[in-house]
Amino acid sequence: MAIKVEEYITKERKNHYNEWFSGLPVEYAVKVAAARVRMMAGSLGNVKPLDGTLKEYRIDWGPGIRIYLIQDGDKLIVLLGGGTKNGQAADIKQAKKLRDDYDARKAMLKKGQKG
Repeated sequence: MAIKVEEYITKERKNHYNEWFSGLPVEYAVKVAAARVRMMAGSLGNVKPLDGTLKEYRIDWGPGIRIYLIQDGDKLIVLLGGGTKNGQAADIKQAKKLRDDYDARKAMLKKGQKG
């Protein structure tokens, strides 16, 4: 089953996932890119629930890389950001804010408002 994987861009046009990914060392970026391809192919075995709709994709390599995401239905994954096991508490806090922002904007769009 193919899944669409997108990066979340805030109303202020900020892409937290891309900012994180762009700053990764090459060997980390390769692991993250491979994980993204696996998600697109529907391989979600490394995705674990965190808080409500917020989930993390765990890459058990090196410092314990995490990709924070929400799954919007069966066909869409929205990437919020990432980090490592060491900075997990702050990364999850940021991901929750982005998840809440995504949910609020989606609700506004359903009501026909601009978000």
